[in-house]
Amino acid sequence: MSEISVSDVQSLRVNFLGELIQPHDAGYDAARAAWNADIDRRPALIARCRGVADVIAAVRFSRERDVLTSVRGGRHAVAGHAVCDDGVVIDLSEMRGCRVDAGAGVIRAEGGCLNEHVDRESQAFGMAVTGGIVSHTGIAGLALGGGIGHLMRAFGLTIDSLVSCDVVTASGELVVANDRENADLFWGLRGGGGNFGIVTSFEFKLHRLPSTVLAGMVAWPMDEAPAVLRFLREFLAGAPDEVGVMGNLRLAPPLPGVPAELHGKPIVALVMTYAGAVEDGERILDPVRRFRSPALDAVGPRPYTAHQKMFDAALPHGRHYYWKSHRLPPLTDEIIDIVVEHSAAITSPLSTVPIFSLGGAVARIPEADTAFPNRDAAHDINIVASWLAGDERDRHVAWVRRFFDALEPYSRGVYVNFTSDDAAERTRSAAYSPEQWTRLVALKRKYDPTNFFAMNANIPPTPD
Repeated sequence: MSEISVSDVQSLRVNFLGELIQPHDAGYDAARAAWNADIDRRPALIARCRGVADVIAAVRFSRERDVLTSVRGGRHAVAGHAVCDDGVVIDLSEMRGCRVDAGAGVIRAEGGCLNEHVDRESQAFGMAVTGGIVSHTGIAGLALGGGIGHLMRAFGLTIDSLVSCDVVTASGELVVANDRENADLFWGLRGGGGNFGIVTSFEFKLHRLPSTVLAGMVAWPMDEAPAVLRFLREFLAGAPDEVGVMGNLRLAPPLPGVPAELHGKPIVALVMTYAGAVEDGERILDPVRRFRSPALDAVGPRPYTAHQKMFDAALPHGRHYYWKSHRLPPLTDEIIDIVVEHSAAITSPLSTVPIFSLGGAVARIPEADTAFPNRDAAHDINIVASWLAGDERDRHVAWVRRFFDALEPYSRGVYVNFTSDDAAERTRSAAYSPEQWTRLVALKRKYDPTNFFAMNANIPPTPD
């Protein structure tokens, strides 16, 4: 890898509309920060792009100098793929334009958009696309890995609504990828992560969704967790697609709406989202709200955009995070016992164990249609340790690893967006089916034969 000289930066500046940020600049530390404070990397140059021409210029600049390059959208990946040491960060955070074509029922979002931008614009027209559960998550990383969220049982994964992409390839060319143009690339972008290019613009099909939905959290003390998770298993077996459910095991946070007597106490919660008429949701979610006299029932009609921000305060920028994840079958009694035992041993009041429920529209897309595997799995469990600076990192990481190891015999693979320090190993062994992996490697060899886009859950251009 080469170094970047002063004259190199000056040459790029001539053909660059955005901001070029170097280590001596006042805004450098803020610009290099990742969502996960456990990531502390120092790039030589941050190229904050204003448009596609800037992205092309930055890619060509880095290629010509053979420097390590990362791509920043929302910088939310726990592994910190958005930031590299000593190289170039191609930063799309200023590219946040969103436009809805209500007649066509689509939204076009630039690569730096966050969930909150897409939610706000689409909801202005009574529509939505499946987004993540934290509003400051970047839409690019979310979508390229698959995209799970509250609406996925009703509308599918984020990639299942993806219509077209504008992509800057590793050669610095802009191409369109959809079912008609570069269809092979379009297949790989739907689940293959950032391996094949920089998506500067996404076009998504939108779905009708009322601006007010029935949603919120129902919670019980942790000693009710075995019964609650068994109830969840049975409830999901007959639930309509409109029902989104996420389990959550943690110490109750001191947040608005959480009774003071629960603060700091271990709880099990079900986060409910009904993607339909509120009156229908009231009837369908009633069994959840009446089960075993919950300690908290915060389900009610609320703006969908507000519901999408429910977890923002619990997962903010600047905390330290470490996690590991499994995709799981339906929750057997054995799995439930493991989950409850290890959740009860949680080591930080900031840590959490979300259990995402798949099924519905997710499972009806043929696996060969996209690069997202194991669509017949029932759940994704993400074991999330979080702590503040100065706390005992090793203790929290050890809790995650013990929990992860205990569930390993039941694993159905991993959601690529939930890989962390295990990305290099598990991307190859657990994130894709053998058929998908073979196809993805061939695509990588075609579109990025030198592995220019290596700062990601990497797919190498050679089989080994």
